[in-house]
Amino acid sequence: MIRNGATPVTSSCLLWTCVSRRWSFRITLAIGAALCGAGAMAAVSEREAAALKAELTPVGAIRAGNEAGTIPAWTGGYRTAPPGYVEGAPRPDPFAGDKVLFSITARNYRDYADKLPEGARQLFAKYPDYRMDIYPSRRSAAAPDWVYDNIARNAVTAHAAPEGIVHGVAGAVGGIPFPIPKDGFEAMWNHLLAFWGPARELNVGTYVVSADGTIDKTTTYREIADFPYYFRGATPDSFGGYYFKTVHLAVAPAIKAGQGYLNWQPINTTRYPFAAWRLLPGEHRVRKAPSISYDVPDPDAAGFVSMDEYYLFYGGLDHYDFKLLGKKEMYVPYNNNRLYLQPARAVLGPSHANPDSLRYELHRVWVVEGRLANGQHDIVSRRRLYLDEDSWFALYSDSWDEQGRLWKFGQGTMYLMPEIPAIILGSQFVYDLQLGGYVYGFAFNGEASAYKVTAPHPATLFTPDSLSARSVR
Repeated sequence: MIRNGATPVTSSCLLWTCVSRRWSFRITLAIGAALCGAGAMAAVSEREAAALKAELTPVGAIRAGNEAGTIPAWTGGYRTAPPGYVEGAPRPDPFAGDKVLFSITARNYRDYADKLPEGARQLFAKYPDYRMDIYPSRRSAAAPDWVYDNIARNAVTAHAAPEGIVHGVAGAVGGIPFPIPKDGFEAMWNHLLAFWGPARELNVGTYVVSADGTIDKTTTYREIADFPYYFRGATPDSFGGYYFKTVHLAVAPAIKAGQGYLNWQPINTTRYPFAAWRLLPGEHRVRKAPSISYDVPDPDAAGFVSMDEYYLFYGGLDHYDFKLLGKKEMYVPYNNNRLYLQPARAVLGPSHANPDSLRYELHRVWVVEGRLANGQHDIVSRRRLYLDEDSWFALYSDSWDEQGRLWKFGQGTMYLMPEIPAIILGSQFVYDLQLGGYVYGFAFNGEASAYKVTAPHPATLFTPDSLSARSVR
């Protein structure tokens, strides 16, 4: 059955066929879902992987444009730093001269409903001034050649961890593990392991907009993060079992200044447990803390956001049965560098983000749906994520509550960093569709330190002892 225009995926093997620039994939049922979840091998053959240098891009997207010509072919992405760009400065908008093709509004959104997530449709129905300005589609996503080389290797070596794909991935490093995915869990691992660069530093803010329109900046923190999975020269056995390590150091408000948070994200949740520690200056010691995972409330988001809504979805996959519903064309937030050249408060409207601040384009996305697994409990009973075919980052998320009512809607922004080259998820909006209000998180508009991709930091920086030492500075 085709659901919301998506091509259904029910198998373990994808065979791509080109028919007059229209792409379809035929499915061969080889392994049942239960076997996939129990640790079945997931690598594709060398013959299948060869498609990554032909009809598919190096990350597994369809290289050709669509039949209508509204999505262009991928020709390598945007890899040129703008003239005069200084590392660490805010990145300009390379497409500032593009004109709006048309706008989707509360009056006409039903005409485009098949290309919109459910959460966006609810915002159109609820707010007469909600709007999406649609621009020409720019397939700007790119990554370094060494990442593409790693992805080509991963395609034939990556597989589920012995404990099962729910718990982890083995045989992969330095690129998405499953460029030709066979199920929803593989697609979700691609999202979790998408390319951000090997390390980063920046100042980040969290803004809460209450249902009455009040805007409150709840925190500003300095983030230092390493992605050992993306260190040059790393192997599947050498990067240490944790693909992401981050330190958050609170800068403001004054009541939070000096607080710190350390988090490690594992590639295998059975062999390497989620690990997190929190520094509370008044106690002069470090305590174990909830990791960035599952439905633990984010203390900086006033109850609007859970830890697993970081990057629209983050952390453990074992609460859900993830199904790959297929691929479809959607209007999505993309190439939003203009957003970060504005003050955050200019971006925030009383009920939703300022439509003038955001850019939307037509792109193809993978649709993945997670329903609560047997024996698991989560405040979100069902999630639907829309993953960009050119980067694998989630662009949208729809979330339903325990009563089956659509509850939250998340959207990313996609920030272009051509000098890396990379396009990343960037800041996120998460709306409460039932009570009103929203959160603008991971916001680096106008912060003193722009998003800077760096060389890896000393490993000792990401330890509880290092975090504890900050309490006596």
